[in-house]
Amino acid sequence: MLSPRTETILKSIVEQYIARPMPVPSQGILADSNLRISPATIRHEMARLENEGYVTRPHTSAGAVPSDKGYRYYVESLFDLGLPLVEQRLITHLFHQVESELDEWLRLAAAIIAQMTQNMAVVSRPKLVGCRLKHLEVVALQDSLALLVLVLHGARVKQQLINFEQAIKQSDLSALSVKLNNVYHDLSLSRIKARATDLTPTEQQVTNCIIKMMQAEDEAQYSQPYLDGLHYITDQPEFANAPRLHELMQMVEQGNLLKVIIPPKLNTREVMVVIGQENEAEAIQNCSVVITLYGLHAEAVGTIGVIGPTRMPYARTIPTVNYLSTVLSQLVAELYGKQRKGTDTNDRARQRR
Repeated sequence: MLSPRTETILKSIVEQYIARPMPVPSQGILADSNLRISPATIRHEMARLENEGYVTRPHTSAGAVPSDKGYRYYVESLFDLGLPLVEQRLITHLFHQVESELDEWLRLAAAIIAQMTQNMAVVSRPKLVGCRLKHLEVVALQDSLALLVLVLHGARVKQQLINFEQAIKQSDLSALSVKLNNVYHDLSLSRIKARATDLTPTEQQVTNCIIKMMQAEDEAQYSQPYLDGLHYITDQPEFANAPRLHELMQMVEQGNLLKVIIPPKLNTREVMVVIGQENEAEAIQNCSVVITLYGLHAEAVGTIGVIGPTRMPYARTIPTVNYLSTVLSQLVAELYGKQRKGTDTNDRARQRR
């Protein structure tokens, strides 16, 4: 644990280096921190920070550069920061100017975050968490061709054509739909697999189709996200190194970026900050990731975050990501609420028929 004075010196080093990527000298710390101590005392504290791994210095007389450990200590003091009210109001106003469509919201969120943090924003679509079956219906199209309509919790609707080996009437398909609805209603994929016994060949064929559709939905974790602000990263001096930039561009082009930057323990609504070597993927160990979840807990969840050099403006980035996740969560809750209401109305209409 650092003393208050040493914390102040480390904070000054981190914030000055974030603002200008040059080693921070003792004179700069003295001017920035308003500490009433001598330059010699500051140099002594800098040597202590270096010995304990919070900063690095090319040589004894050089200025200090924050290490991953130094950034981590600094970041831990920032989680109580909030976005200024005037900026919250501006963001709310911007969302009111776009159409009430999920894609428009996500695209706008990415653009706002990239602009406000001057780094690359990554926003994924909300995904059903362990999807569960709400309703199914099999509709005859031709003699042996039918359409399976699958309604999952979260107002997600999936459709799949089924070719039967022989002609089948709509009345038989309706009876089959009633039976499978009674057996599979509100079940997850694993529980449907466990229940799929004592079925007729036709029921088994429909069940196999249901299982494949739900399995595909559960596996659709890393769909192409909305990206904005890649040019901010390419302008950073840290990425003047061609191999580093090439690796990042390759992940973006191949659609692997989201899979790489999501930390394994991202399972809460709190903002997570992963700094440099803390990243499991070697390709981004010169980067920091600020990321969190948004959406409906245990129902439909997406990710929203920022990727940039370890020298990113954390005090700006953390509250920005946190606030945008709150905004998107509210919008998604309203959207899914409307969709759920419409689905329930359609369900009641089908039951009356």
